[in-house]
Amino acid sequence: MTFVPLIEHTRGNLAEVVHAGAIAVVDTHGQLVASAGNAHVFTFTRSTLKPFQALPFLQGGGPEQFGLTPPQIALLCASHNGEAMHVTQIDSMLLKIGATHRTLQCGCHVPLMFSYGGHAAPAGLQFDERHNNCSGKHTGFVAHCLQHGLPLDNHLDMAHPLQVAIRAQVARAAKCAESELVAGIDGCSAPNYALPLAKLAFSFARLGSGAQDSELGEHFELLRSGMVAHPEMVSGTGRNDLDFMRAGRGDWITKIGADGVQTIASKSRQQAIAIKVISGHMPALYAAAVVTLEQLGWLDDAQREILKPWGEKTLRNARGDPVGEIRAAYKLTAG
Repeated sequence: MTFVPLIEHTRGNLAEVVHAGAIAVVDTHGQLVASAGNAHVFTFTRSTLKPFQALPFLQGGGPEQFGLTPPQIALLCASHNGEAMHVTQIDSMLLKIGATHRTLQCGCHVPLMFSYGGHAAPAGLQFDERHNNCSGKHTGFVAHCLQHGLPLDNHLDMAHPLQVAIRAQVARAAKCAESELVAGIDGCSAPNYALPLAKLAFSFARLGSGAQDSELGEHFELLRSGMVAHPEMVSGTGRNDLDFMRAGRGDWITKIGADGVQTIASKSRQQAIAIKVISGHMPALYAAAVVTLEQLGWLDDAQREILKPWGEKTLRNARGDPVGEIRAAYKLTAG
C-alpha cells in the first residue's frame, strides 16, 4: 500500500480514528535507511521547500550584498507566527533591500500566532503581507529580483527567471531531473513542487549536513546554521519547529509544511526524515514525528521530555477522565 496507518485515536482499546501516511528516512548518499508505507510516493513539499527556494538568492551573494543577519537568513526558511519579533525583522530586511511590504505577493492572512494557538485575533487588529507566515521567503524573492534587475510584477510566474532558477536548484538538491518535479501553486501564491518522499528526505539530509555537502555545502551551511541558531524565527512561540530544534541541541534542523508534511535532519547522523500524513492532520503528523525519532533511537530522556507534548498521549473527556489514546500504529522497517 502507498499509505499505511501511522497514528490512531482509540476509545477504550478500539481504534476509532486512523491517520495514514508514509515515512522515508534517507542518508546523505541517497540510501533509504528506514520507511513506513511507500517511501517513494509523490507529495507536495509545501513549506519544507523554503530552504531550497532560497538557494538562487544565496548563490548570487544576496545575503552578503544586503547585509542580512543570521535571524534574517532563518526567516528565508520560515513559516513564522507573525509575532512582533518576526515583523520587526521583515521590516529590517525590506529596508535593507530598498522595498516595501507592498512588493510582496504572498497576500495576507490572520497571523499564525492566533490561528495555531486557537485564539481569535483581537478586534481591529491590522495585519498585512509582513504577517504572512511566508513573508521571509517572499522578501528573499524580491531581494533577488532587485539585485539582478528582474521584473517584480510577475516574479511568481513559473516562467520568470527567478522561478526557473528555483526549479533548477530544487532538482539539484534532490538530484533528480526537473521533469520529475510536479508543479503546483502554494497557499502563498508561489510555485511549489511535489517529488518522491525519499527525495525530499535526501534533500534535507544534504541540507542538514551543512558544509559537509560537497556540492552546495557553503549555502547549506548558511541556511542550516541560521535555522539552528534562531529556531524562533523559523516558526515562533509554541510551535513545533521551535521545540524540535531546541530538542535537537544544534544537531537537528526541522521544517513543517501545510497539510501533513514534516522533515527532520540530523547533522551528526547524516540522515533525514520526511513524513507525509495524507489526511493533513497536523497533530497526527507531530505525533508520528516523535514516534519516528524514538524508533530510530535519536532521543534521550531530556529530548523525550521536551517533545512529550507533541507525541503520543492520553485522550480525556470533558471531565478529564481518560477515555483512550493517541498512539502509533506502525513500526519502521529497515531499508
